[in-house]
Amino acid sequence: MARYFSTPSGGYNPTMKQSLIALFLAIATPAAAQDALVTTDWVMQNAKDSKVRVVEVSVDPGIYEKGHVPGAVGFKWHSELCDPVSRDIVSRENFEKLCSRTGIDADTTVVFYGDNSNWFACWGYWVFSYYGHKNLRIMDGGRLKWEAEKRPMDTTAPLYPPAKYGVGAGNFDLRIRLADVLGIVLKRKEARLVDVRSPEEFSGKIIAPPGSAELAIRAGHIPGAKNVPWKKAVRDDGTFKTVEELRKLYAEAGIDGKGTVVTYCRIGERSSHSWFALKCLLGYDVRNYDGSWTEWGNTVGVPIENESGSVWTGK
Repeated sequence: MARYFSTPSGGYNPTMKQSLIALFLAIATPAAAQDALVTTDWVMQNAKDSKVRVVEVSVDPGIYEKGHVPGAVGFKWHSELCDPVSRDIVSRENFEKLCSRTGIDADTTVVFYGDNSNWFACWGYWVFSYYGHKNLRIMDGGRLKWEAEKRPMDTTAPLYPPAKYGVGAGNFDLRIRLADVLGIVLKRKEARLVDVRSPEEFSGKIIAPPGSAELAIRAGHIPGAKNVPWKKAVRDDGTFKTVEELRKLYAEAGIDGKGTVVTYCRIGERSSHSWFALKCLLGYDVRNYDGSWTEWGNTVGVPIENESGSVWTGK
């Protein structure tokens, strides 16, 4: 039997209905989505909390020195969050040293932000997740929103007392390597591939965005992948779209939360952004293929799809 909420006088109560709708939406929204993002207001109020560490990771490593969120430390993605010799993410030992040096321990809430709508901030979030750090956030909107709101900036790099930090093995439920991606392409494993690069890169019209140093000798995409450019997940101000909007965006590409999803781009940073949207905001089972196109497109013996038919000529 249907039941209707009423006022004490017996009339219809629209306020009660609205409250129930809001409650339903809160329940329907993945818990992670409510925790993974913080606002610029929250950062303004909590940046100097001893239990919070704000970290900038930007595409341009030198932008931090020109001005950053007061109290924030700066991590260089190409040398501190990566291993440039083995072309891998930062080693466990160097990750521990980085955290210890910046006063981060296992209980610290680490809040990432950066330029380009948080590309490498999400990379940092993913690396910390891989090594098992639990309390992680992204400042929604990143540098773009902080600067647009004319909030204070500092040019002084803060110093924090060293902390003790130790991690175990990485979490391969969040990461995937070339051999496993090849297994998906050859139908030996089940997963959905999402290429988050531009349509021009996906189709093979270009190998990489103009000015990019990291290239492949083939253009195109991994067979079977769907193209959902990372930028479709954010608004003009750099903030993420709502859970409902994100769910619709990916559902249109056949990504509905059923089964495993693999994101990739060119070097792993844009795919970390989409990994964050799918994993941390929608709660899907997602792995980031950080080798991405610079690995796949340069590897002998793996297939590609190239709709443009372009061929690399060495120029």
